Amino acid sequence: MASMTLEPHYNDDCVFCKILQGQIPSYTVYEDNVVKAFLDISQGTPGHTLVIPKTHVKDIFAYDADLAAAVFSRIPKIARAIQAADPTIAGMNILNNNGKVAYQSVFHSHIHLVPRYSDQDDFKMIFKDNADNYTPAKYAAIQTAIKSHLEG
Repeated sequence: MASMTLEPHYNDDCVFCKILQGQIPSYTVYEDNVVKAFLDISQGTPGHTLVIPKTHVKDIFAYDADLAAAVFSRIPKIARAIQAADPTIAGMNILNNNGKVAYQSVFHSHIHLVPRYSDQDDFKMIFKDNADNYTPAKYAAIQTAIKSHLEG
């Protein structure tokens, strides 16, 4: 994969690029030369924040190692600030949706930081247990397929 720049570049048709350029207002909670973090307009729970790279990149599949390191290294700092802002925050979901089928609705990579207040705070994730559908051979086949595509 060719190295991508950490310098900002924008897509004229992207709502997040328009936010980055100040064409659309946002409630920014953190910003530096690599990322901008702002409140998600939907506020799934109070404090729901999006962290976006300042360079337009569609999804995690388009990241290189440098961009991933730069973006993801900022997540703990922002998450801690969100948690510190409200002592009733008991946990946090950190989500990254990639592709329409995975619920990505804006095709500029973004990480959701969703504060959790209780198991009754109207935010749900369901991970179905499909273990009964897999044999050791099926697990091994999936393992081998993935490992064969990993880069050095």
